[in-house]
Amino acid sequence: MNSVQQHIKLIRHNLPQDVTLICVSKYQSEQAISEAYQVGERDFGESHMQELIAKHEHLPKDIRWHFIGHLQTNKVKYIVPFIHLIQSVDSWHLLETINREAAKIERRIEVLLEVHVAREESKTGMSIDELRTILPRLNELAWVRVVGLMTMATNTDDEQEIRRCFTTVHELAKEDERLHILSYGMSDDYPIAIAEGSTMVRIGSKIFGER
Repeated sequence: MNSVQQHIKLIRHNLPQDVTLICVSKYQSEQAISEAYQVGERDFGESHMQELIAKHEHLPKDIRWHFIGHLQTNKVKYIVPFIHLIQSVDSWHLLETINREAAKIERRIEVLLEVHVAREESKTGMSIDELRTILPRLNELAWVRVVGLMTMATNTDDEQEIRRCFTTVHELAKEDERLHILSYGMSDDYPIAIAEGSTMVRIGSKIFGER
């Protein structure tokens, strides 16, 4: 068993059964992904379009690809034929674009709405007010199914601040019964995320090592 597989085994040992592990494989080789695949991993997160398309073409077709980076509207059409979940939807305009492209191929796309609750302005995501404006309009989108929320915590060692980010999103999800998937928690903070209701953690460096 190589280091990637050992890391996965360790994470899996401490991960509740009802929490989905997303192996963040951006910038990682197809070989590294194959190693994770060989020990049963099927959910992989990518954030760069060309890299994702190439990996999808070359790797097993039962992999569930998650798009976790900033998605430009002009790139949506390239991933709607195969994407499992778009986790980083940050505007109504992007939702409309996904709906339009999905309608062309008659494939319903599941997405998460990305909410900005971190202290850094540089992080992407819609504001809480924007989220509350969008939720009542989701029925306008026949080919998009919003199933939850995604966020990134403030980049800090302050556990209280990290917890604040996660609890804020957890409470927001209670406002709409459609929001049953909560994607937050990464390599450095996923235990806190799980304690605060996360159902999906995105782990890269703890699996594949530092890039």
